[in-house]
Amino acid sequence: MPPSDPSASGAPAGRQTADKTGADSHPLIAIAWMMGALLSFTAMTVAVRELTSGMHAFQMLFIRSVIGVAILAALLSIKGWGQLRTDRLLGHALRNVIHFVGQTSWIFGIALLPLATVSAIEFSTPVWAAVLAVFFLAERMNAGRWVALVCGILGMLVILRPGLAEVGPILSPGALIMLLCTFCFGATNVVTKWLTSTESALAILFYMVAMQSLFGAVASIFVWVPVASADWIWLLLLAVTGLSAHYCLVRAFAAADVAFVAPFEFLRLPLVAVIGLLLYAEPFELFTLLGAAVIFGGNYYSLKRERRNGRR
Repeated sequence: MPPSDPSASGAPAGRQTADKTGADSHPLIAIAWMMGALLSFTAMTVAVRELTSGMHAFQMLFIRSVIGVAILAALLSIKGWGQLRTDRLLGHALRNVIHFVGQTSWIFGIALLPLATVSAIEFSTPVWAAVLAVFFLAERMNAGRWVALVCGILGMLVILRPGLAEVGPILSPGALIMLLCTFCFGATNVVTKWLTSTESALAILFYMVAMQSLFGAVASIFVWVPVASADWIWLLLLAVTGLSAHYCLVRAFAAADVAFVAPFEFLRLPLVAVIGLLLYAEPFELFTLLGAAVIFGGNYYSLKRERRNGRR
């Protein structure tokens, strides 16, 4: 489904529901957008890994956000700045404070922990998102969603089994930082779903990069270092995939419940494993294929139930 242009609908900017592609009635559309988000997040992981050795997380996020503002400003000059009119500015601020804390924690986690540990803890994000959506969005966990969530956790454990010896103590500072990260990402997803009832994806993205530019500007003053010329290509990749990831994520949450969409995030683990093999010659284990099959099976079952419930 192509992104809609809210300014062409005649509805007041910021009040239309152009991005709500049918709420719970369009699970296939939600999955398509989620696949775009997963590919973008995987590319972001590569960019962060290349940048962390010489750049602080605050500076990285500041530059990424500034580039994002420039890209979206050019787009809004064509589509119309009226899309940014909103009555939920505090909601945008809440989302971006939580997300900024989550992003910073994620980058620190990548620098402090083995990738196996980061992956193991990071994939509790769908669990947090599903639980928070039940309490704050009154979403219901039907049998299909429970199966997808449980299969996601089991598949993650199957994939990480060969590296469990490297995980280390769960209460280490790095592990606690990653737990904070996953809670913030889960909470961000819930606030995003709430915003999609009135806000366009473009508006949510613009407020994200604009506010986080300010957060990053203040935080990076104390850690700023000259940017190497070779780093700019990774910073540009980080900025572009950051926008595409969150645009796809917003569209996915506009098309279906958080409790249905969130377990698809588990598929990022086998994707990262493939990238690790292709780019860093990291071994690709048989357990990765088995775990991916478990994750896919749970999501497929959830999709079938969701479509059957929609027809009913």
